[in-house]
Formats: sequence, C-alpha cells, structure tokens
Amino acid sequence: MKFRILYKDGKARCGILDLKGKVVETPCFMPVGTAGSVKGVTWKELRSIGYNLVLANVYHLFLKPGLKVIEEAGGIHAFTGWNGLFLTDSGGFQIYSLAGMVKVTDEGVYFRSHIDGSQHFLTPELVVEFEQRIGVDIGMVLDECLPYPAPEGAVAQAVDRTIQWAERSLAVHSGEMALFGIVQGGFYPGERLRCLEHITAMPFDGFAIGGLSVGEPQEEMWRMTRFLAPLLPEEKPRYLMGVGRPQDVLEAVACGIDMFDCVIPTRNARNGTLFTSRGKLNIKSAVFKDDYRPPDPECDCYTCTNFSRAYLRHLYNSGEVNAVILNTIHNLYFYSKLMQGIRESIKKGRFEDFKATFLEKFSATPA
Repeated sequence: MKFRILYKDGKARCGILDLKGKVVETPCFMPVGTAGSVKGVTWKELRSIGYNLVLANVYHLFLKPGLKVIEEAGGIHAFTGWNGLFLTDSGGFQIYSLAGMVKVTDEGVYFRSHIDGSQHFLTPELVVEFEQRIGVDIGMVLDECLPYPAPEGAVAQAVDRTIQWAERSLAVHSGEMALFGIVQGGFYPGERLRCLEHITAMPFDGFAIGGLSVGEPQEEMWRMTRFLAPLLPEEKPRYLMGVGRPQDVLEAVACGIDMFDCVIPTRNARNGTLFTSRGKLNIKSAVFKDDYRPPDPECDCYTCTNFSRAYLRHLYNSGEVNAVILNTIHNLYFYSKLMQGIRESIKKGRFEDFKATFLEKFSATPA
C-alpha cells in the first residue's frame, strides 16, 4: 500500500491511497457493506456513484457464510463480484454492541452468535488470518471498544488488551494485505495517549481512531478527535471509525482525518430520510404528498433527476422496494459529492470556506 499527501490546507489533507494499482482519493467515505453487500444498491450503481472502497465486517462474514465458502469461491472479491477494494472491520465494535453475549479475556473473545446462539472464539491471530485468507485489501486488528461512559480502570484494561492484541496481530501478518492499528482509550486523554504511543510505534500501514460515536455528546467526540488526529503519523492514512454525520466528517477532516465509514446514509435511506444540500428530508411526511419537486433541486443524482418527492413518498408508504433503492442511491451520491467537494476545496486552499458554507446551508430547513 502506498499513501501520498498531495495537498494540505491547515490540518486538512488531500491525498492518494494506492493498493496494488487501485486508487482511492482521500479524504474518502466508505459505504458499509457488513455482509459483503451494501444494502439497497448493486455494485454497478455504487461504482457509478463514485465509490471504490467498501467496508465489510469479519464478525458477520465469519458467522455467515463462513471462511470455507468465501475461500473456495476464490476470495471475497470473486465471491461478491466487487472489483473495487474491501476494508474489513475486525469485529471489535460487535464485541461492544453485543454486550451480554460476549466474554472478553486477554486471550480473545468468546461469543454467542446473534443468528443461532452457537458459541465461537475469536483471537487477534484468527481475525488477521481470516482477513488474509479471504483476500481483503485492508484489514483492521481486533481491539476492545467500551461504551460511554466507562470507568477509567476498565478503559485502562481495554487499552492493555488492544496493545497486546495489536502486537499479536502483527506477528501473523503476512504482508499480503495492508493492516491498520487502532487507538482506543475511551475519553481519558492519558489512556488515549498511552495507547497511541504504543500502537503508532508498531509497523502498521495506517492508523485508526476507534471507540468514538458510542453514545457520547458531540462535543466530546470532536474534542477527542482534535486531540488525537494531529498526533497520528503524518505519512500514514488516518481513519476515524464509525463516524459519519456530514458535520462530523467536516470537523474531522479539519483535524487531519483521511478515511470514514458509517451506516448513516444507507440506514437513513431505508428509514425514509434523505440528505439534501439544505438538511435532512423526511420523505414519509404527508407534506410531500403532492410535492412534485425533486428531493434536492441542487442534486443531479439519478433519483433527483428522475423522480419527485411525491413519488418517493408514495413508494415508501406503499412498502415498495424501489423506495429503498432510490433513497439509497441519493444518500450515497450526496456523501460522494460531499467528499468530492471537500477534496476540491483542500486543493484550492478553501476548505474552511467550503465547510462554513456547507454547514450554513445544511442547517437550514429544507424548502
């Protein structure tokens, strides 16, 4: 993996991530394809919207369809038909979100499947070996993520494990894929700094900030991102995991973050919420029953150039599958254009102007 920073505007960076000739411009947003598919769109649509890096999840792929099926198909790209890039989350967030179904030890994680209740055990080594055997492009190490708030003693123990697990992950890393380390530490600056110093001393290809967007107030998340981002190695990609509201993305880019993922655009699409240049639009609302304007008059996506708010509301309230498809196309296009605008503004040295203008419009009530 090669990473080059081409432009800077303050702390905001614009660069190129090159994995075996497949290029991603940064800052970038990764749609979430947990089980090897982004809900609501085909790979062809996703590519046409402007994406070539997607996030999948080891925990979910490990349970279904399992290593044997993916490996015998020729790897995750052959199995899914996606000729772009895959980054896989290790399952650390699932350890956090499935509290009550997991037992974390220094050796690894015992857990019950949310699908059938079967018992499983994941170790840092097994995660990296799974990622390598299915042929992902960027793998994340196993880490321990805690909820907000968490006692400092528990956070310190999680940091100890995260550091130890990172070392064990590197020991089985073959170099066939890029491998990123993760900085944990909750909302204790001392623990964050301790974890960062250990993780960034290891030969990872990139570094991520984990454990944010876990129920904390917005300002707490921004405070921690401002603190950590500039301390991550300048020459490696910086990834803020699971954070994806437009205002959060802009704030994090201003701190020097390069990569993002979140379910927000696709999940909101399935729930009938559209992101527009003037804020969020609840397409379920009765006020759109006879509103024949496009969802966002400033958008030129397939949905906005062909369909009205009235029709999208009708589809959604009728339970039509096309409601999810068209809403998802629009929301992912919105995020693609947001990232494109961010990159262009950094190249021109006008990122802060872009950020201020975008947020002023986005906070307005949709017309």
